[in-house]
Amino acid sequence: MLEHIRPPRRAVIVGAGLGALATAAAACSSADTPSAPASESPAAASPTGAPASGALTKTTDVPVGSGVIVGDTVITQPTTGVFKGFSSVCPHAGCNVNAITDGKIICPCHKSEFNLDGTVAQGPAKKPLEAKAVTVQGESIVAG
Repeated sequence: MLEHIRPPRRAVIVGAGLGALATAAAACSSADTPSAPASESPAAASPTGAPASGALTKTTDVPVGSGVIVGDTVITQPTTGVFKGFSSVCPHAGCNVNAITDGKIICPCHKSEFNLDGTVAQGPAKKPLEAKAVTVQGESIVAG
């Protein structure tokens, strides 16, 4: 009589984990190449007026006296033509700011507020938002 052979539970769990890891690695390694032609500058605006590949946003999308949050970057325009960039991570507890209202950058976790130049307007945060370099190239705002 043959006994039923059962693999150890740990081997099944480890095998499933390795399979999931291999699937994730394969998904991450797929070729994601920019679709912009090599002759086009990464900051050049597209014919539709949308920011080109590599651009964070268009200058016209950032209101004077306010700003926008693009991914992990906050871009403000405190005065006409002056653009500033900051990390979206609040220095108080590491939450991401999520709104810009009435000239203030707002963190939802503990209600810290920052001015459009990144300085603390209202705590509990004691440090300003970390500055991130942004530059204007044509009608686009790019990192760096």
